[in-house]
Order: sequence, then C-alpha cells, then structure tokens
Amino acid sequence: MSNRQAPPPTLAEKYSGVPARLAAIAQDAKDRLYSHKTAPDSVPRRGGLRLPPDTSREAFDEAIAALKQELGQANVVLNDKPLVDGWYLEHPNTHDAFAVIDQEELVSSAIAYPGSTAEVQAVVKWANKFAIPIYPISIGRNVGYGGSAPRVPGAVVVDLGRRMNKILNIDAENASCMVEPGVSYFALYEEIQKKKLPLWIDTPDLGGGSVLGNAIDRGVGYTPFGDHFANHCGMEVVLPNGELLRTGMGALPGKNGADNPTWQSFQPAYGPYSDGIFSQSNFGIVCQMGFWLMRETGHQSYMITFPRDEDFPNIVEAIRPLAQKGILGNIPQLRHVAQELNVTGKPKSHWYAGTSPVPREVIQKHAAQMPCGDCSWVFYGTQYGDETSINSQLEIIKSAFSSIKGFKFFLPSDLPPDHYLHSRALVCSGVPVLRELDWLNWKPNAAHLFFSPITPTRGEDATVVHDINVRLHQKYAFDLFPTLCVAGREMHYITNIIYDRSSDDEKRRAAALMRELISETAREGYGEYRTHILFADQVARTYNWNNNALMRFNETIKDALDPNGILAPGRNGIWPKKYRGKGWELLGDSVEKVVGGGTISPKL
Repeated sequence: MSNRQAPPPTLAEKYSGVPARLAAIAQDAKDRLYSHKTAPDSVPRRGGLRLPPDTSREAFDEAIAALKQELGQANVVLNDKPLVDGWYLEHPNTHDAFAVIDQEELVSSAIAYPGSTAEVQAVVKWANKFAIPIYPISIGRNVGYGGSAPRVPGAVVVDLGRRMNKILNIDAENASCMVEPGVSYFALYEEIQKKKLPLWIDTPDLGGGSVLGNAIDRGVGYTPFGDHFANHCGMEVVLPNGELLRTGMGALPGKNGADNPTWQSFQPAYGPYSDGIFSQSNFGIVCQMGFWLMRETGHQSYMITFPRDEDFPNIVEAIRPLAQKGILGNIPQLRHVAQELNVTGKPKSHWYAGTSPVPREVIQKHAAQMPCGDCSWVFYGTQYGDETSINSQLEIIKSAFSSIKGFKFFLPSDLPPDHYLHSRALVCSGVPVLRELDWLNWKPNAAHLFFSPITPTRGEDATVVHDINVRLHQKYAFDLFPTLCVAGREMHYITNIIYDRSSDDEKRRAAALMRELISETAREGYGEYRTHILFADQVARTYNWNNNALMRFNETIKDALDPNGILAPGRNGIWPKKYRGKGWELLGDSVEKVVGGGTISPKL
C-alpha cells in the first residue's frame, strides 16, 4: 500500500505554500511523516462551537453577523468543523496542531480574515463593541510554542496572513524591505531571486514562517543578521482601541503624503523608542514591518566535532572570545551528537528498540558509523567575505579549538550530499529550506515543545543548564536534543521535547518536564526568552525582581492601551484587568492535570 500523500501547496497556489524548487522535498517530508502516523486525522468534536467567555450564543451570532458586514461573508468563518492537525505546510488556524492538552480546549470560536490595515482596525473596533477577545496570528506556524491556538478559548482568531501577504517594497539600494504578516521567508526569498537582486534574507531553520511574525516573537536566524527583531526597522501598528500608529521615522509624514523615505533606514527616530513594547506583547497588532537585508557575499560553512561529553564547557569557553572579537561570521549552532541521528529523518525505532531514552553507548555506536564519527558535540559555523579572509578566519578558529584534544574539522565537500551540513550551508547563506522537518519522524504522531532559556556564554553557566536538562530528561524519560545558538555574550539553549501527541502519558510527562525545567533553571538565574502559551504564566512569574516590577509595568501599559481587555488576553502572561486574578493563569501542575480531559478556563 502506497503512503503517497496529496501534494503540499506551492507558493503559486497559496501564500503559505512551498517554492517549486522544494516541492519534491516537501512531498517526501510529508510522506515520511504520515508513514509514522497512527492517530486519525480528526476525532468527532464533543462540545461543538466554543463560545467566547461570558457570551451567549445569541449575542455571539449577532456579533458575527456584524463582523461579516465589515469584512464580507467569506472572510469570517465559524470554527464548528472537525479539528484537523495537518502538518507544517497544511496547518490549522483554529487550534494548536501540537496540542498538549485537549484539542478542543485552546480553540477559537471563529476566524476572521482582514485584507488591509483598515480592516484590522475595523476588527479591533468590533471586538471592543461586542466585548469579544481576538487573537491575531500572522501565518500560524509558531509550532512548539502554541501554533495558532488562542490563549483564551473561544476567542476569535484574526488570521492576518491569508489576505495580507504582500511584499510592499524591496529597496535594492537601501538593502531593506517592507512586508505584511502573511509574507513567509520562502516568499521573500523567491521574490528577491526573481528580481535578481544581490541581497540575502535571514531565515530560521524552517522557511515557512512569517518574516514579520517571527521577528515580533524575537526569533533568530543564522547569518550576521540573525537577530530578527534587532534588524527590523519601522512598524505600522493597530492599537487595541483601533487607532493606527507608525513607529520610528514612519511617524514623520513623507512629502505629499508618501511614506517617509527614511522609515526603513533609521530605527528609533525621535523620543522614546517604542517598537520594543510591540514584541512578545498584546499591546497592538503589527500590520506592516520593515527589515534590513544583507548584501550578498562569499561564504563558507563548516562542521567541527568534539569527542567527549565533558568537552562541553571548554567548547563554550573557546567560542566566547571568537564571537566577541567578531571572528565567528554568524550565529553558530552547537548540537549534541544525538541530533546527528535525529536529523536523518529515521525514527527512533531505527536506532534503538527500547522506549526509554536512547542510551549513550547506543548513540556512540551509531555515530561511529556516520560521517561525524564517534563524537559528542557538533559545531556548525559559517564564515563570510572573500576567499583570503575566510581562510584566515578558519585558521584562527581551528587554532582556538585546538586546545580541545581530538577535535575534527569538516567542509561540506568532505561529507556526503545528504549530510545535514549542506542544509546548514543554505540556511546560513539566507536560503530557506525544510530539512528541520525530519526531526518529527523521531516518534509516531510526533509533536514538540521548545524549552528556550538564555545563559551567558560561559562554560560554567551553560553547564548548569545542561546538567539540569540531562537529569530531568532522564527523570521524565525523554531523549535530550539540545541546540545552542551561541553569541558573544549570551546563548540560546534550545531543547526540543519530542512527544507522541496521541499518548496522554507522553503529553503529561512532557508538560511536567517543561514545568520543572522552567522552575529549576529560574532558581539558578536562567530564564526562557520565549515559551509555549501554556507555560507563559509560569515563565512570566519567574521574572519577578522587585515585587514583580516588570509585570506590573506591563499590566499598566496593557490597561492603558486596552481597557476592555480584547486583544490577545494572556499572551506571554500579560492579562488585562478584566481577566486578571480570576483564575485564568496556569501555574503549578495545572497543565498536567487537564491532559486527557478537563478545562483550563475558570468558572466565571
């Protein structure tokens, strides 16, 4: 029996599709993923349409009729159909495709599709009038962090991507662009290639996400422009009262009503720099955003392996001065060798017959037969410039790592064409790909949670967080897949917790692992930079210096801008006055308790 699935959508067919150059790769990735699937595409819904809090069906129907008058009948859709998880390129905008708790819990009541900034303003004014919470998404591919799911069940998801997906401008001389929320990394890259411009984008590991949405959530990539929010320039924002704001130089009108010519050139403009309050917040809906692009240049990717687990702190110590001096060309990755097995796309059962975490000696045995050889840590880097400067940089890097006995250096030409380094080389030169999807073949019906704390770039600090991860992953029986994105002063220590979403036991253990990781690392002084919506309240409360001064500040802004509490209540732990202190916060073991049944919503 063939496992061939229906073809994924292409960019020519759908704004969120895959470029034609990757169509065959996407097809193979989908077929592999579905070949391990044992759960049904959907199960019958038990509760029917989920209404917003404190809203009767009659009041909701009246409100939806009014919203359809604003946006058009086809652009407001009730969420009363079966909930289908799909996969990366065909994901839902109604709920979290990687649901940890019941699929029907974090679910929308309806989806609205505005087609312009003016229509976003109309949606916001509608939400205030009818007291219905709204939850904006760009494309909805925030996988591992909650996807498209609204934090308040029954909220109306505002899908900005479907009809607001234009590349508004690419300025070749200024090396900048302006995009709407529905523009993916794939789409921006393909447009630059079509215009034959000598410019690079910076893409995360997977290319299907929103350029704007990823930056708003402070995501990262791997070229010198890898800090996406730091390389944005200018926003157009709809505030929670429906008013329109332009930040930076956009606040200064251009000549004859045109956009300001320096809007994508200078970030702060005059007065307080307000852009930051719209990242990882619920203070406004960003409808347009400018970005700086990188000039095309020479580049050379490489891989370095290190033989022992205990080399870890010494590797970090060697990286820090290289990064601080600007010798490392990009934001490199340091990964444990376990991921060399994982990124092949082969399931865990291919490597190990047991259900416990793969033993270290089994990983070691398989790694010895792979191009990386018998090693423990794998470093992926890229240098930029002309050939002479790149060769000089590589000699300095080799010298710095030479203090770690047994390190080995590889160029892409040293490795077979299907090795992961070739994918890194593309990503690190601004080419969006799909290779990271292969992680999800590790388990059937695979889903994942990201645990993403920040540490200083010091071996001592990194070891504390790593040791906590090792111990707690063993306690909860999950394989540990750490990826460290390393800069000169800080590291993103990103752990990918892969679980079978058809198993309540695995979901319960994954939630417990996540909760304990957050609390233990916070006690040591290390906090997450980004988290899943189910754990946002816990993470927000770890940032509690001076009697929660930061949260009290955020709540003051929220109440001033959004007195009716309609815009994404609870996002990143920020609750408006209407919800605050009324049982909506998820703390302690409340997530584990509702896995397999139960509700997270308080009885109001």
